[in-house]
Amino acid sequence: MRKSVQAGMQASAALGLLLSLAATTVFAQQGRKVISNPEPEYPELAKKMNLTGVVKVTVVIGADGLIKNVQVQGGHPVLVDTVQKALKKWKYAPGSSETTAQVEFKF
Repeated sequence: MRKSVQAGMQASAALGLLLSLAATTVFAQQGRKVISNPEPEYPELAKKMNLTGVVKVTVVIGADGLIKNVQVQGGHPVLVDTVQKALKKWKYAPGSSETTAQVEFKF
């Protein structure tokens, strides 16, 4: 009984740590100021699978500040889906032309 309680506490602690690290965004290229960048939600399926990893994307930011295109460089499909949904809500400062940025999301 004691081992199962301890194992459950360890699993809860690991999940807590994982959720606190979920969707940490790292910018490889900082060209335009981000106005709004909601973090992707950690999917329920990923929680059940104890899935972690990094999703790398290249985004094309239009002159209006909205993301026009997302090219996935790598990552688990479950995590990629949630990243793509979040990126639809991102907004950058307007610029004179399109720019490209590399973005990583750590889950």
